[in-house]
Amino acid sequence: MKALLWFVLCVALVTNVFANFVMDESGRQIALGVCAGVAVIGSGAGLWVLRTPRES
Repeated sequence: MKALLWFVLCVALVTNVFANFVMDESGRQIALGVCAGVAVIGSGAGLWVLRTPRES
C-alpha cells in the first residue's frame, strides 16, 4: 500500500510540474493541476496515517 501511495505522490508531482511548464494557460491546465494537487494531498495524508511509530 505504501509503495502505491509513493508512486501516486511522485506521478502527481511530475504531472503538476509538467502542467505548469509545458501546457499553456487553459482550463485543461487548471483541471490537471487541481487533480494533481488532490492526489498529492491524498497520498501524503495516506502515507502520514500509515507511518510506523518511532521507537523511544
